[in-house]
Amino acid sequence: MYTFNLNGKVVNVEEDKKLLEYLREDARLTSVKDGCSEGACGTCTILVDGKAMRACIFTISKVQGKSIITSEGLTEREKEVYTWAFAEAGAVQCGFCIPGMVISAKALLDNNLNPTRADVKNAIRGNICRCTGYVKIEDAILKAAAVFRGELEPKKVEFKGLVGENVHRVDAEAKTLGTGKYVDDMQVPGMIYGSALRTKYPRALVKNIDIAEAEKIPGVVAVLTAKDIPGNRYIGHIVKDWPALIAVGEETRYVGDSVALVAAETKEALKRALEAIAVDYEEREPLSTPEMALAEGAPKIHEKGNLLFEQVLKRGNADEAIKNSKYVVSHKYSVPFTEHAFMEPETCIGMPDGNGVILYTAGQNVFDEQHEVMELLGLTADKVRVISKYVGGGFGGKEDMSVQHHAALIAYVTKRPVKVSLSRKESIMIHPKRHAMEMEFTTACDENGILTAMKAVLISDTGAYASLGGPVLQRACTHAAGPYNYHNIDILGRAVYTNNPPGGAFRGFGVTQSAFAIECNINELAKLVGISQWEIRYRNAVEPGQVLPNGQIADAGTALKETLEAVKKDFESSPYAGIACAMKNAGIGVGLPDIGRSRLTIINRKVHVRCGAACIGQGMGTINAQMVCETTGISYDKIVVEAPDTAITPNSGTTTASRQTVFSGEATKQAALKLKEALKNSTLEELEGQDFYGEYSGITDPMGSDKPNPVSHVAYGYATQVVILDEKGVLQKVVAAHDVGKAINPINVEGQIEGGVVMGLGYGLTEDYPLINSVPTAKLGTLGLFRANQVPEIKPIIIEKNTEALAYGAKGVGEITCIPTAPAIQGAYYRLDGNFRTKLPLEDTFYKKKK
Repeated sequence: MYTFNLNGKVVNVEEDKKLLEYLREDARLTSVKDGCSEGACGTCTILVDGKAMRACIFTISKVQGKSIITSEGLTEREKEVYTWAFAEAGAVQCGFCIPGMVISAKALLDNNLNPTRADVKNAIRGNICRCTGYVKIEDAILKAAAVFRGELEPKKVEFKGLVGENVHRVDAEAKTLGTGKYVDDMQVPGMIYGSALRTKYPRALVKNIDIAEAEKIPGVVAVLTAKDIPGNRYIGHIVKDWPALIAVGEETRYVGDSVALVAAETKEALKRALEAIAVDYEEREPLSTPEMALAEGAPKIHEKGNLLFEQVLKRGNADEAIKNSKYVVSHKYSVPFTEHAFMEPETCIGMPDGNGVILYTAGQNVFDEQHEVMELLGLTADKVRVISKYVGGGFGGKEDMSVQHHAALIAYVTKRPVKVSLSRKESIMIHPKRHAMEMEFTTACDENGILTAMKAVLISDTGAYASLGGPVLQRACTHAAGPYNYHNIDILGRAVYTNNPPGGAFRGFGVTQSAFAIECNINELAKLVGISQWEIRYRNAVEPGQVLPNGQIADAGTALKETLEAVKKDFESSPYAGIACAMKNAGIGVGLPDIGRSRLTIINRKVHVRCGAACIGQGMGTINAQMVCETTGISYDKIVVEAPDTAITPNSGTTTASRQTVFSGEATKQAALKLKEALKNSTLEELEGQDFYGEYSGITDPMGSDKPNPVSHVAYGYATQVVILDEKGVLQKVVAAHDVGKAINPINVEGQIEGGVVMGLGYGLTEDYPLINSVPTAKLGTLGLFRANQVPEIKPIIIEKNTEALAYGAKGVGEITCIPTAPAIQGAYYRLDGNFRTKLPLEDTFYKKKK
């Protein structure tokens, strides 16, 4: 028997087990999140005798006689203060890390009510946040300290919810206190546990799968193999090339492939059964690089061959222009796979529902999940309902199926509710990454630094399965020339299958890769011309009415030059400042169907926003609420935002391509216009039960259009970022000016910018996803993620120029924020030491020394 104090109450526990498991599963204190179980992320932070500690490193016996406090054990005053401070500062995005941050803050403020920002950074250095960039979290903790000192008092604000107002997020309180539910926080009566047995080898022939011993283990409910799939075994976001389970006689394609599923009454029985499955493999050499996969005579990873997709883009005559140019630079660039490292590992609960299933998920579109499960199980849409809980970050990494299809299959076959979760190790190994690319870029300009032409070849490692490999490569190519006014381009892109983990969607969607190459080339051209990195960009920056390299005419809201002007003083303030520009589309575009949809339903005199757009931390629910308030004049407290649910909310497309504020926001605005009209003659009470539907479809031109000026996307955002180093190469400041069209919620936009900048700093300096013969070797703690104490000052600058009525002028900002950072760092180091670096993460820097 073990005894300790938990949130002010004495508890007795007979079994010595992991403390994290006890707190979450037995005590049901689900504010304590399981982000890694490796002691690396800090999402399970608790107070142990007043010190911030990670629950995952303790067993029950180690806390014998100690006092433990979780977020649930905060005083009512503390709950009030932290909720207000984190909401007021805009510190809450996906929210998964926030309860742990609050506990770390309490550990600091219980002992020091006058902390400096450095003190705060140090206090939360053990808590990783992948969304916010830490700045707003630090602001929140400093605000809380001021309240506890008696200098501030939380004020209850009656928000109007208008566009441009810093309203508190609709989910701020639930996420700050940890009362909001993520999927793994749920327990269902009669729930069993499921998991997949993964292949031992990235490439091997599966000769036999023997499940007999596994089925004998007490507590095992089912062991499933490929033959148990009733529908289409091959799934995939676009290309259906990804088997839900590898069949006997089939080759594995990467280490994340599943060969069998187990469902059991307990986690212990589940683990034993997975270990008892005997698989007879014939190991084969993996194709670990695109070069190996494209070599003559290379074995085919997929029946159609090893080339997934090829993109050719030509405009003007690049060869002729390059030949006649004063200055020409050509470099080969190499960028690695990188891991999303969202704080919430993947979990899904599948439940039988008559002849169908209900799924509780945390992905980037409940309708994508519904369609894939329908195909897998051979069911119609009315038999598959998908409901989203809170999503603990995504960044593109939760667009593909990870656990949803397996949970659905187990629930469908066993007729039992089942929870399927990935450990952090599995998550790092399994879900698609940012694509590694090898690129060769040639860029030319005249004697005045005016860009004349560019040629590029991009080879993308798309890994074992297609995922979003085709569209990612396409976007890398369509943005490869940068946001400049020149028209001779020649681009070839190839996405190649290998036996590496798949490449998929990741914030920036290919443009992070190609922007690094083009912006670095421009840095060298500036040096050859004898002008500054700022000046060459300003001379070439596209202006309204001019033509982008892809042929699209820049609209009146284009504000690239304004972003450059906004950072000029900061750039010129330091001899070790680097600069880069970027553009990023809003919406899928290129002629593909792209529709936002939203419903407003009047229930109990409140407006319920029902939109299928996933909030993965960007604050979509809050944006939709503001769209309603701005349009109708209804106050913010009369708005209820419902979770995406295939049975209630219309399909508003995937949270991807920086599209949801524009597409779902405009759809919600259209629905609100109908409500506004109805309110001319009726009250909300009189409209009880009525529905108002809105839709917005973005009309664009397909790739290869013969129009002289095709419309590739409904909108583009533009940005300029400056990175300043000291003489030792240490980050001092990042200035990020972003043309966002119109900031619906400015503090939210700032948080997006700061978070993207920190992600970009990691991409440029420290993050990597090393592979040895196609096998990942990283843990969460070794990925190179930036922590709060490493982040320099970040100065976000919001540029608002767009006057279009569409979504009140808003443009997407989610992805572009991390695109210019890495090349800006490269430019800074180039000025510091003259070394022109062409590989990420940058080598021989303060952050990555020479080996």
